[in-house]
Amino acid sequence: MRLPRNAHLWLPGLLRSQRRRQDASVDVPTDVLFCVADHFEPAHGSPGLEVERARVRAWREQLPKLAAPFRDADGRPPRHTFFFPAEQYRREHLDALGLLCQAGLAEVEVHLHHDHDTSDGLRSRLLEFRHRLFREHGLLTTTPGHDVAYGFIHGNWALDNARPDGRFCGVNDEITILRETGCYADFTQPAAPDVSQTLTVNSLYYAVDDPVRPRSHDRGVEAHVGRPLRCPGLLLVQGPIALDWERRILGIVPGLDVGAIDGSPGYPPTLRRFRRWVDARIAVRGRPEWVFVKVHTHGAPERNASTLLGPRMAALHRAIGREFNDGRRYRLHYVTARELVNIVRAAEADEPGNPGDYRDYVLPPPQVAGVHRRVRVG
Repeated sequence: MRLPRNAHLWLPGLLRSQRRRQDASVDVPTDVLFCVADHFEPAHGSPGLEVERARVRAWREQLPKLAAPFRDADGRPPRHTFFFPAEQYRREHLDALGLLCQAGLAEVEVHLHHDHDTSDGLRSRLLEFRHRLFREHGLLTTTPGHDVAYGFIHGNWALDNARPDGRFCGVNDEITILRETGCYADFTQPAAPDVSQTLTVNSLYYAVDDPVRPRSHDRGVEAHVGRPLRCPGLLLVQGPIALDWERRILGIVPGLDVGAIDGSPGYPPTLRRFRRWVDARIAVRGRPEWVFVKVHTHGAPERNASTLLGPRMAALHRAIGREFNDGRRYRLHYVTARELVNIVRAAEADEPGNPGDYRDYVLPPPQVAGVHRRVRVG
């Protein structure tokens, strides 16, 4: 009987991560950092402009209603991060998402699908989109040196030319280009059961690029308290991978939970799955009580949007509020991708106390949220 596809890529890393998890028990409350990373593609399936508009409008109108009843340990509502594809840019869509950012419910980052690309072409495309989001929409953050910065998700999972056939990328030095164009972290993984899945799973780590070879992010240097990375690396923020023994293949082989939420039967938003994601114990080494739960979705298509904006997602928020925000065993924190990385940086610096205090630790909020800064965009 066979495990889900490409188990040779993800299963050894999963077993190693389970051994780490057994050593991660703590005697203090566990802070759960919950981040939804949305591969938000209004033009998915080429439906036409009116359908695109309706998809964006659904989020603009319904996300505030979904979030209104819920608050985390810091008194903040659920947060959503839209990774918007550069190749699907429309000004009106970004303006609409910007209103959600102004309301404190969302942030926008960079998503890109490309194929048979070149290093120069990739660099040009990233810089152009980065500047457009910042200059024309007031989105994205800045570094302490006042450069525009962004979080990234690679379309079709194929970061750093990860596929053996070279499709959906083509650039072996992609990690270098991401760093040089202002990327503060990549949020693509997990990709399982796709062949682009890395050997490293359930981890926060830095990938150091080999610019002439693909898949430089297969392994890296784990984020660690008190040990800042001394070499040039890109932070990879992975979501959870776990075996799902309640959803078995042919009644025998466990299914695979890759931290996705959508409208399909296999990936519903449930408390059972959230417990599994917390149990993956993705954390900065040396700070096991800060647990990072980064899940992903494709929130624009109607079936997925109806789940993410409807009663099932509301039920999840109610359930995790009861179980993971009691203030004694757990404290729940809703975070965007940018805020999540700030909290990683705070853990690396061995900052004490409540991780929610470090949401803006290094990377400040976008201008559209009302924060105005001097930046260098050249």
